[in-house]
Amino acid sequence: MNMDIEQIATTIKADAGEPLADLCQALREVAEAKGRTTTAEQLLVRGARNKLGLSQSEYAARIGTPVATLRDLEQGRFPPPGAALCLLKLLISHPQLAQEIAA
Repeated sequence: MNMDIEQIATTIKADAGEPLADLCQALREVAEAKGRTTTAEQLLVRGARNKLGLSQSEYAARIGTPVATLRDLEQGRFPPPGAALCLLKLLISHPQLAQEIAA
């Protein structure tokens, strides 16, 4: 797979709105990975954010979690706790709750 690691890193950093240490190294490791699985939890985390049309940094601020944690959840590095799963399901079903949470 031929990827422009620097270009991808620049885009991710712009979306995150903060410096991301070792991002290029992490992207190189991903590019070298042989297989990838996506869990239901990852789809739920991404689905809730996408339904609201928010960037990772905007969504992380909305739900009161660090961007790095959200990124880890979306990439499946660890599963979200049960309470977070419940919140995500509610946000997908009732997107207006995201604004109420932010208020």
